[in-house]
Amino acid sequence: MSLNDDNKKFVTISEVKNILKKIEKDRPEMTYEQRIALEHSNKFSKLTNQKSKDLIKDLMKLDFIEENHAYKIVDLLPKNSDDIKTIFAKERLNLDENKINEIIKLVNKYHME
Repeated sequence: MSLNDDNKKFVTISEVKNILKKIEKDRPEMTYEQRIALEHSNKFSKLTNQKSKDLIKDLMKLDFIEENHAYKIVDLLPKNSDDIKTIFAKERLNLDENKINEIIKLVNKYHME
């Protein structure tokens, strides 16, 4: 089965973690790939599922952020302008310092270490 662009859905690492935890409860044994993905999501998921969703909503309100970028920002939680520039490196989008600061401000609102 392959997904075309019309059927693709982005998910955050925290959503993956929740999905895999549900699978772990429902099934007696997970596949190797599912166990590895659960380990990865446990290690790298920094926000709760609800905070991830809220941050995505706030990022999507910015007119220059596309959905795929919002999900990548939520997963990586960039701390500085270089991190953000790396996320957008392949894009033809030129982010000025004001836009970068907007993103950092939103990320900091939801993520405090």
